[in-house]
Amino acid sequence: MSLMLDEIRQQPGVLDRTLREETAGAERLRKAIERRRPRLVILAARGTSDNAAQFGRYLLEISTGTPVSLAAPSIFTLYGATVNFRDALVVAISQSGESTDTNIVLDRAKQQGAITVGITNEPDSALARLAEHVFLVRAGRERSVAATKTYTGQLLMLYLLAWSMGAPIELDDLRRIPAYADAALKLENDIQSRASRYRFMDHAVVVGRGLNYANAFEFALKLMETSYIVAERFSSADFLHGPIAMVGSSFPVFLFTPGGVTWSSTQQILEKLRAAKAEMLVITDSSNPDALNMGLRAVCINAQLNHAGPLPEEVFTPIPYIIPAQLFAVSLAGEKGLDPDSPRGLSKVTRTL
Repeated sequence: MSLMLDEIRQQPGVLDRTLREETAGAERLRKAIERRRPRLVILAARGTSDNAAQFGRYLLEISTGTPVSLAAPSIFTLYGATVNFRDALVVAISQSGESTDTNIVLDRAKQQGAITVGITNEPDSALARLAEHVFLVRAGRERSVAATKTYTGQLLMLYLLAWSMGAPIELDDLRRIPAYADAALKLENDIQSRASRYRFMDHAVVVGRGLNYANAFEFALKLMETSYIVAERFSSADFLHGPIAMVGSSFPVFLFTPGGVTWSSTQQILEKLRAAKAEMLVITDSSNPDALNMGLRAVCINAQLNHAGPLPEEVFTPIPYIIPAQLFAVSLAGEKGLDPDSPRGLSKVTRTL
């Protein structure tokens, strides 16, 4: 069994442990923010962590109304620019905590008196030493190069960050997420059986919108890392603004299809792709029967992931939705005779400037 598959299976336990052990730190941050409300949030990350940051941007703006920007670290490392971090909350996200450029962003913000937060899996990392508030993803050592359990752990930490900023998120709702992840893992055999159909795939498109837009990036990245697929990723809105023209008969398209406010635009795309005879596979859950009733190939999480409250219906779908995508990526690598734990040209810690 690959390390990647083993770590995918660990995610319910990782999520449960992380939430239990990091809630106290979130409470401390919540009190700090009550004393000093930030006017904006800046998220700094690379790679998989940058995909998590993309999710954080949607979640924080939707649930708190605070503007969020994704940092471009090269502004500091290559261009030597000075940015005004006054009254900002600056968050660096890094699995290893050793991403030089994201740490530089956090350091510059700290020098200017910004509230600084680090989200990492490594308690002894440079990031953990640098940040004023540290959220630890309690995943244990992640040995597979392709990140899985640290990605979902980072998403969970971003829910806690939103809670700290006063978002209408209940901790009891977050405590259900490990069970949602466990429900998604029950699809493993189904997904393994589907992967053989895509053995000769060398290109694909992944589509997600809103809170699952980040998952489109992350699924595509996993296909690129583990199976060397040329995988493009789009929101359903952007996909209609031109890229859909490249899709013809048997072109592979993977879509995240929760219910809620994004479903209407996603359904429109599904109809267009069906007319083009594209090869579609959708990831959904049992709270969106409309996706299943379209007669498409689907992997369906047997759980009601929708949420009754002031937040969007699909707010808790991103973590369980990415797990079938992770399982598909590791299964496809096996079908292609590739080792998902040792992607060519990659290492676990990447330092960039």
